[in-house]
Amino acid sequence: MATSRLLRLLAVTVVAALSLSACSTGPSDGAGTTTAGSAAEADAAAFPVTIDHAFGQTTLREIPERVATVSWVNADVALSLGVVPVGMPIDSYGGNENGSTPWKDAKLEELGAAIGTNGAPVQYSEADGLAFDDIAATDPDVILAAYSGLSQEDYDTLSRIAPVVAYPEVAYGTAWQDSTRIIGEALGLSGAAEQLVDTTEQAIDDAAAEHPELDGTTFIYGSLTPGAADSVSVYTANDNRPRFLTELGMVQANVVTEATGGSEAFFIPWSAERANELDSDIFVTWVADEDAAEAIAADPLLGQIPAVGRDALVTTSDDTLTLSVSAANPLSLVWALDAFVPLLAGAAAGR
Repeated sequence: MATSRLLRLLAVTVVAALSLSACSTGPSDGAGTTTAGSAAEADAAAFPVTIDHAFGQTTLREIPERVATVSWVNADVALSLGVVPVGMPIDSYGGNENGSTPWKDAKLEELGAAIGTNGAPVQYSEADGLAFDDIAATDPDVILAAYSGLSQEDYDTLSRIAPVVAYPEVAYGTAWQDSTRIIGEALGLSGAAEQLVDTTEQAIDDAAAEHPELDGTTFIYGSLTPGAADSVSVYTANDNRPRFLTELGMVQANVVTEATGGSEAFFIPWSAERANELDSDIFVTWVADEDAAEAIAADPLLGQIPAVGRDALVTTSDDTLTLSVSAANPLSLVWALDAFVPLLAGAAAGR
């Protein structure tokens, strides 16, 4: 990809002028290794590959050697396929002292690219939006955004750096299975991606079999913040959080399904005055701390949610655990099974 890389190096100057981020440095010597001995062999014969997405089509003419990612999920999927990105976002929410996650750190170490070592990915912050300069400095052959919220402007700017594999239809709505298959196709690892989906789904099925009380339990996965103007919102079937629970044999409450209609939104706001209508066996939500959980039960409106009144409110203030389900991918979901599923099962057992 020498010729195309030269063209993209010229584009770096253009991108730098377009973006407002500060000057950055590229990978250190030896950084950016994208394959590992434990990874499946990429299929060169599969190229050129054309991938359809929300902004049109992207064609990759040969196996990408340098892979950059944006948003959640994409770096995790690449790593799960044995490909170490040259650049990936810092995990600010739910991240550890490395700006990473336990499941990502474990896989990086397995692939010989632990954070802070030579060969580790460059990390860039997305706290103020996409880090265009930092991404360009990694000199990627492809930018993975199969799960993301790219705007048309974002896509156009990133495309000046390298071919972009964007989400297929809905921003932040790509199922983890689809993200895995799309990224597998982009990296010439479709067979490995399909096997990874199968093994991850089997792990979820095995966890569900250990907790038969989950089967048929109705749920609402939402956000409850007492006192806030938008104190209630619920995630729809377009989001990976409810998808994960349905994969465990649970059933999204009819009230959410009916309210969603044909909307492609991954969440919908809900009036706190109608909290009593949110009927389900259990209600799942993130909370800031234990006091926040108690405040939900004491709130005159939120306390009317049927599951709250039955002590079937599942809360977690662990940002890392919340991230493992919110940013669902083969690495995070397997990590989440031991910690998250027992919380659900405990509430379901008393329904």
